[in-house]
Amino acid sequence: MELKKVAMGITAVVASSMLLVACGNDNSSDKKSSEEPKQSETKKTEAKTDGTMTDGTYKLEEKNFDDKGWKAFASIEVKDGKITKASYDYKNKDGDLKSEDADYEKAMKDKVGTGPQEYLKQLSDALVKSQSASGVDIVTGATHSSETFINYANQLIQAAQRADTTTISINNGADMKDGKYNLEEQNYAHGYRVVFAMEVKDGKIATSDYNYVNKDGQKKTDDADYEKNMKEKSGTGPKEYIPALNKSLVDKQSPAEVDTVSGATNSSNQFRIYAAQLENAAQNGDTDTIKVYNKVDEE
Repeated sequence: MELKKVAMGITAVVASSMLLVACGNDNSSDKKSSEEPKQSETKKTEAKTDGTMTDGTYKLEEKNFDDKGWKAFASIEVKDGKITKASYDYKNKDGDLKSEDADYEKAMKDKVGTGPQEYLKQLSDALVKSQSASGVDIVTGATHSSETFINYANQLIQAAQRADTTTISINNGADMKDGKYNLEEQNYAHGYRVVFAMEVKDGKIATSDYNYVNKDGQKKTDDADYEKNMKEKSGTGPKEYIPALNKSLVDKQSPAEVDTVSGATNSSNQFRIYAAQLENAAQNGDTDTIKVYNKVDEE
């Protein structure tokens, strides 16, 4: 009889324990369920289309070391829609920075009057001040690095306009892959937006078709009124400077070497920046159309 009572007592304890475990599991499930809605409430930042920048940190890195053992990297920080910090430097295989290389600084400064300690900071500061890649001036004695920075700054700004924090990878020094590469501004300024197509054959720029189109699809080179007004004011019009820029790119095979057309300095600078970006796309073999959500000031 006593054995029967003991057995019944053990059974009751086991049953009670199982009930507690079950209740514990139910409580965990309830807790998990109550937390799930909080995760679904998290909102993903959406890209803007008006050309304004989204707050965040945007980065760019070259993949390959140059013939002197350096590769560039750059970044910008955006707060309240403005670039508050910019950084541009080079590193070697050991991770040493060009801006901290005393021997490089001395050798370059003795030769051209400036060194990485000065010009890298100067370029970064200029971007913060101007808030645009085209507003950055070439530093005397550091032309190549200046042109590279302007190109990279432009791509970082575009990333901020798309709210895309993925690190931009530049396949610098690589041969361009055959194909057709396109870039299109998405917003109209003074009634027009840039459309730019570049074709690469046998690793060379075979054709360049840079122009502006209005909402009706009319090209700026076909706009007689625009041609007349601009030519009277600056001595050249889209009929002259646009073909000249396209020809110069094919002839020179280098965006940085494209000649500035007198009377169309801003367009010439913009052309070089976009051409350099298309060259980078061709180095990656990326034929997706580059969509530029360009900022348009009030007209």
